[in-house]
Amino acid sequence: MGFPKRALQIVGGVLVVYALLVATHLGEFWPFSIYPMFSQAGNPWTRAMVREMPSQTDPDTLSWDAVSLQSLPGASYPLAPKGINQNDVANYVSKTDQWSDERVQGLRSLFFKNRSVNSSLLVYRVRGELVADSVSISATPVLLFTPGASHLNPSPSDRTVAGRSPPAE
Repeated sequence: MGFPKRALQIVGGVLVVYALLVATHLGEFWPFSIYPMFSQAGNPWTRAMVREMPSQTDPDTLSWDAVSLQSLPGASYPLAPKGINQNDVANYVSKTDQWSDERVQGLRSLFFKNRSVNSSLLVYRVRGELVADSVSISATPVLLFTPGASHLNPSPSDRTVAGRSPPAE
């Protein structure tokens, strides 16, 4: 077999393998998929943020409206020093469309399991998107965890991902 023919077979094989890897991973291939600046550049993003509120925070008088990052109430609640994985909280908050009792309890257990928390924790879904030449960021409260109870945002559209309606059951 001649060198040019063998070289074409090798190049063709590499391209087939690359195409199969990219096709089976939703267009993302390893070197680029771990860097959001390559795989998701310009797309809106959703993360989670937790704020510590006074223990007597009343869910009935709490504003459940979206706010800017500059006007968030309460103090920042650091997750890492408490042994809480930031990615777990972000995945719960950013990917949940239906907040069943089990999902609420699952997220609550991240904060209250094996630790005493005397204050209320307000969990926000923070959404950012590129608007013209700047980034617009808003934070919408999703859940309020008081030491004795869990309270969902009263607006069903505000507690779903990106304000989408929950899927029909």
